[in-house]
Amino acid sequence: MKLLLDSTRCQGYGLCQEPAPDLIDLDEWGYATVVAEPAPGAPEDAARAAAESCPNSALKLER
Repeated sequence: MKLLLDSTRCQGYGLCQEPAPDLIDLDEWGYATVVAEPAPGAPEDAARAAAESCPNSALKLER
């Protein structure tokens, strides 16, 4: 599974980091960067919650 970020859709709300702080980093303006991929076999809950929390659908999970 891969967590993908469409940076052109990110508006800097920063809501995605709360459910997945190990996977997503925010810059000083709140724009997201994917800093780690979910570990193979790890629960997808945090990555899925991060993707679902984005109001602009800038994050998505890909298998």
